[in-house]
Amino acid sequence: MLPQRYFLAQAYNNAWANHRLLTACRGLGAAELRVKRTSFFPSIIHTLNHILTVDWFYVSALEGRPMGYAAFEAEIPFQDFSDLEREQRAIDRRLIDHCRQINADELSRIVVIPRANGEQRESTDRLLLHLFQHQIHHRGQVHAMLSGTRVEPPQLDEFFSAGEEALRRADFAELGFSETQIWG
Repeated sequence: MLPQRYFLAQAYNNAWANHRLLTACRGLGAAELRVKRTSFFPSIIHTLNHILTVDWFYVSALEGRPMGYAAFEAEIPFQDFSDLEREQRAIDRRLIDHCRQINADELSRIVVIPRANGEQRESTDRLLLHLFQHQIHHRGQVHAMLSGTRVEPPQLDEFFSAGEEALRRADFAELGFSETQIWG
């Protein structure tokens, strides 16, 4: 697989994992989303908002229009789950679109990321790897927090293999994804 195809597949996998997690979280009420739980962030809604705001921070930098710390102006920008879900799906699409246009030269392009003490300069490939790992980390925390609710945590760590297409077919239909879009 060419490196640029790898990052596109990761962007689709990221959106798909977010879809599965958000679909499960949709089964919780507003109060349950805000219940104090043990994790890095104190609630499911807080952690989901963190995933979203970090996406805004890095995707805008990847696109060449860094919003910087404006991404974090509100610690929890969306208390309403439907608004948060809509915005997460939108940023997931932006990340897919960005990864779709990546070529080998773009992977080594330096991205400028505004930081409190100056600018961080990072290659596109390393920034994408960081972003995907960040999302995996915090989705895992939400997954663990869901274990303490009446909603069963969704399967997030399988089903992207070639022989498991049937296991993701319904999710892909909801998302408008196809195997061809991802794998060529």
